[in-house]
Amino acid sequence: MRIGVVGCGHWGPNHIRVFSQLSGSTVTCAADPDAKRRAVVAGQFSGVDVVDDYNALVRRPDVDAVVVCVPTRKHEEVTRAALEAGKHVLCEKPLTVGTAEALALTDLAASRGLILMTGHVFLFNPGILKLRDLMMSGQPGRIHYLRALRTNLGPIRQDVNSVYDLASHDISIFNFLLEAEPVTASAVGASFLRPGIEDVAFITLTYPNGVVGAIQVSWLDPKKLREIVVVGDTKMVVWDELAPAGPISIYDKSVVREQYYDDFGQFHLLAREGDLTIPRVPPQEPLKVQNQYFLDAVKSGYLGKSDGAFSVSVVRVLEAIARSIAQGGAPVPVAQESK
Repeated sequence: MRIGVVGCGHWGPNHIRVFSQLSGSTVTCAADPDAKRRAVVAGQFSGVDVVDDYNALVRRPDVDAVVVCVPTRKHEEVTRAALEAGKHVLCEKPLTVGTAEALALTDLAASRGLILMTGHVFLFNPGILKLRDLMMSGQPGRIHYLRALRTNLGPIRQDVNSVYDLASHDISIFNFLLEAEPVTASAVGASFLRPGIEDVAFITLTYPNGVVGAIQVSWLDPKKLREIVVVGDTKMVVWDELAPAGPISIYDKSVVREQYYDDFGQFHLLAREGDLTIPRVPPQEPLKVQNQYFLDAVKSGYLGKSDGAFSVSVVRVLEAIARSIAQGGAPVPVAQESK
């Protein structure tokens, strides 16, 4: 599989490295309008032809699939050009800024018989996959809520806010873990660094069956946090990407009801303390797993994860969050965004 990479900033060179290492793929071309970035890529990857125009890249006969690593607001433009040129596409998250554009791209890919995958890389993270296995096996019991923290001091994006940049990860994780899309979204955000671009946001998502998802994202925080907490009625599970002991911790804790002895019809609510278990999670580079999955999907013609429907769903939630922020935190129906 001959790969072309559009965008050679922070993430593009990682794709070039990974696809160059995977058996069954090679990177033939990379594109970026910035001469300094092109020089860096040319110096690191001698076998990759580097050009300044993505339109030239997508038309090349020695490119079978295109990886889109440009700023978010350029995703639709570059992805459309690649699909119209007959190339399979792996586009970085989120697929687009708006739902209508995401739907149009998925329809275009389907009509051309092409694979269009979004790089929701945490769907291939070993810790997240272990967390999903635990939830599917019923260990936490009935899920009450999920909480995500994704904070750091930067990096600060120029074209989209912290919701599109950071919360898109956690929305994809929540939807993946729960196998559902939220019914409503409410959020408040604040723009401390630049007017109109929220660098901090607090999000609440309501899922079917009463499950609540809470997400906090920030570019303006003193500590880097990458954490998800799943609270069930039997156990609680924490995914911490930065934990030295391992990414998953299982807390055998819950709240139990104990009857009063003097009144059979009333209960005490008591905290039950149990053991802490840290299961072994074999380390793997999520980007390498994801990109191998993309190659396999192109070869088989079947994309079962991070496909068009899933990618559109994430964008739909992002749009609902944006509307809620604009309305001062009012709950917004997510389904409304698809109409």
